[in-house]
Amino acid sequence: MLGPFFIGIVFIIIHLLANSILPTERLKRIRWFSFSGGLAVSYVFVYILPTLHTVQQDIDDPFAMESEIYFIGLLGVLMFFGSQLFVRQKTEYTMSSFWLQISFYSVYNMMVAYVVLSTEVTGIQAVFYSFAIGMHFIAVAHDMWREFSDLYNKVGRYILALGIVAGWLIALFIDFVPLMQAFIIAFISGAMILNVFKYELPNDNESHFPTFAFGVVVYTLITMSLKFFFEW
Repeated sequence: MLGPFFIGIVFIIIHLLANSILPTERLKRIRWFSFSGGLAVSYVFVYILPTLHTVQQDIDDPFAMESEIYFIGLLGVLMFFGSQLFVRQKTEYTMSSFWLQISFYSVYNMMVAYVVLSTEVTGIQAVFYSFAIGMHFIAVAHDMWREFSDLYNKVGRYILALGIVAGWLIALFIDFVPLMQAFIIAFISGAMILNVFKYELPNDNESHFPTFAFGVVVYTLITMSLKFFFEW
């Protein structure tokens, strides 16, 4: 239980202190998000996609095909992309817009926290998972802060942290059947892939490719090495 407990605490602290962690200087901030984006892309290819493959292979059903999990992941992309478009295009800078977005991201945080914490990883694996997802959460929190800085500082960060707590409690006290758990993992994995490639990668004017490439290479090499030696 120490692994999930450690990860949960780290995720909560990240949401409460995300903007204090980020550098204030523009160049340093660009390099931070470039590194974070590279790490997130690596996480997609060396963890999320192989996990979806493993989950698909573990489905024990005579009627199972070879793509159910990927279809659920595609639904995650479709639903989260549609929800974000609705919030960003159909609402202006109002209280209702803030509450729609904060509710959306709190549910997202809850599902991500459930998926990560329900795996009960420990040791060095827990450190790597919390580091990768933690950087992702910082990017999500910063995105909310840029649009609603005052409201985010007053209430938003606490609501996002409560989403983590809710996912943590679900992982601790609700035991889903394996097939339902597989569908939840696939659904939120699709949403994470969307968020990484659409919202976490820096745009051309705010990117630093050497730092991005460094994040990709370092995280990939370390993760693949640990997978090889510890048989993750």
